[in-house]
Amino acid sequence: MYSPSIQKLIDRFSKFPTIGPRVATRFCFYLMRLSKEETDKFIKSISELKEKVKLCKFCFNPYETDGELCEICSNPARDKTLLCLVEKESDLASIENIKRYKGLYFILGGTLSNLKKQKFEKLRIKELEKRIRNPEKFGISGADFKEIIIATNPTVEGEATFLYIKKVLKSLQMPEGKELPKITRLGRGLPIGGELEYADEETLDAALKGRK
Repeated sequence: MYSPSIQKLIDRFSKFPTIGPRVATRFCFYLMRLSKEETDKFIKSISELKEKVKLCKFCFNPYETDGELCEICSNPARDKTLLCLVEKESDLASIENIKRYKGLYFILGGTLSNLKKQKFEKLRIKELEKRIRNPEKFGISGADFKEIIIATNPTVEGEATFLYIKKVLKSLQMPEGKELPKITRLGRGLPIGGELEYADEETLDAALKGRK
């Protein structure tokens, strides 16, 4: 129906999370209506995203400052006995925005699906194990994790991810002299099927305080 160039861009947009062909088509024609100046700004923003944004050596949070660690991991005031595991970057931002949690984070990079076993390989499980066992190797000096909060979303995939990670961490072999951290999850308050990204600050605060 559409010209090859238009269809190619629609197909590209359709690969975005939660974006179907209909919305992708709207994106495409919106770009076509932009002036050359606005189009150039759009292209420049994408280029800067790829050129300037880096992933933190420890938690995989995107950042633009100097060094190998993001602003959170490089902050000496953060509580290095707490580690919060989240599914994606927006979940980290949601928790950080309530300004209650003072520990460190680790972005898992997704969730598991009971129907898609290949997704097991996409989670950063091996990377997580290495950072728990030896955080100093990844730029976090003086860390001694006493509690790991598995802050996955209260969805079917989030629950499957929680159970899998809990099982992995329970069997984790710690270096001599270090104990296995306490494993907790967010408390009640988050609606079943909801996501951290869309929860209000009061609900997230209650979930953090009620972790068990």
